[in-house]
Amino acid sequence: MQKKQIKPKATTMRLLNDILNGIELLETRGDLSVSIRSIQFDSRKIAAGDLFVAVKGVHADGHQFIAKAIELGAVAVVCEDVPEDFPYQIVLARIEDSQKTFGKIAAAFYDNPSANLKIVGVTGTNGKTTIATLLYNTFTLLGYKVGLISTIKYYVGKEEFHATHTTPDALQIQELMARMVEAGCDYCFMEVSSHAIDQDRISGIQFDGGVFTNLSHDHLDYHVTFAEYLKAKKKFFDLLPEGAFALTNADDKNGMVMLQNTHAIKQTYSLRSLANFHCKVLEKHFDGMLLSIDGQEVWTHFTGVFNASNLMAVMGASVLLGVGNDDILRILSELRPVSGRFEIIRSPEGKYAVVDYAHTPDAIQNVLSGITDIRTGNEQVITVLGAGGDRDKTKRPEMAQEAVRQSDKVILTSDNPRSEEPEQILADMEAGVEAHQRSKVLSIVNRKEAIKTACMLARPGDIILVAGKGHEDYQEIKGVKYHFDDKEVINEIFGNN
Repeated sequence: MQKKQIKPKATTMRLLNDILNGIELLETRGDLSVSIRSIQFDSRKIAAGDLFVAVKGVHADGHQFIAKAIELGAVAVVCEDVPEDFPYQIVLARIEDSQKTFGKIAAAFYDNPSANLKIVGVTGTNGKTTIATLLYNTFTLLGYKVGLISTIKYYVGKEEFHATHTTPDALQIQELMARMVEAGCDYCFMEVSSHAIDQDRISGIQFDGGVFTNLSHDHLDYHVTFAEYLKAKKKFFDLLPEGAFALTNADDKNGMVMLQNTHAIKQTYSLRSLANFHCKVLEKHFDGMLLSIDGQEVWTHFTGVFNASNLMAVMGASVLLGVGNDDILRILSELRPVSGRFEIIRSPEGKYAVVDYAHTPDAIQNVLSGITDIRTGNEQVITVLGAGGDRDKTKRPEMAQEAVRQSDKVILTSDNPRSEEPEQILADMEAGVEAHQRSKVLSIVNRKEAIKTACMLARPGDIILVAGKGHEDYQEIKGVKYHFDDKEVINEIFGNN
């Protein structure tokens, strides 16, 4: 399947008053029956006949670009604040909050596609990609046509598109869902990030269910406090309608918080306590786990207790969507790990490498605990760890601390430094390493050299964790993306063909 960029979907002309139907208008000017070719919130994308919605975003205020949008051909503008020199010939609608309303406007323009799909959103710190992707795979195996919106890729049926964000902007979401409806999809599974919830990118979507994975230290560069981060996640469940389901991880200390104010049907999954969906891990191996679910033993191709939890979320959501227990148990045994999520590579002489997207302290802990669970003797665990630039700096020392705690050797290196200096990122991570632990830590800025060093230090049977990038096939340095794939590098060093 070819990975494609999403191009604007061809649509029929829509009347502005139809698009704004049901939205409270504080002021209007001109004829609201004007025909609209397309809608945009980025003035650079405006063409003749378009509607420009001025959104006050995180990095820019669309109101500053109203004149530019009109110059490029916008026939109508929706905004919160009307410029003093607004042209009389341009149609105007003033609303209270364009960011909160934009998703609804986009949904109306695309004829409310979510009303014609069963949509489940997955949110939490870790596990979103795995659960959403496995749900996509499950329902595809069941014979349905399915859509997926995830960190790794977007799918409309089997057609693959390049993913730009964990959760894209509101306009792109509605456009993707419109494509899904047009393609005959029955379901859409999507990751819902805290940024997307806070910025109302999911406004205008009629969800049929929500899944909560867990909550740990992440994105505090954006949310500032953990309380605000939790509040953003909880908002998603607070907004779920009656008749939808809210499925939460009862093993996470914040799991039940998500259900406090929801109108949805409350359901739980767990490995440790009574829940609507429960399993017990019987055996753990490099090539999979044996689970006991509802008194039946099920072999899965996944490793790590955290993946057993992910599989319970998949089972719970599937059953709540009407899949029979026998069908879902059969499919759980067929499913395979998601790209870059605890993905195992073996060298000819018996060294193991685990590639994982883990980039939070909790994720590092989970992956290393999963590795510890399947160690059989005196194998070394060597961890290669980076941290992204221009992101939450406070988690860097905690990530390094967790890696050192559960590894025999740790090599700190670059991830995507972006605009930051890699050496400073490494210094932030090194701050989490206590003096008595420094002897087992190396810092190597060049990521390929760091991976190569780990592979050279490893003996047959040893396990190398390469964390942080997972499925990504690039490194972003000073605004430029260079091709870099951890799996390719490891296979090259191992001599795998």
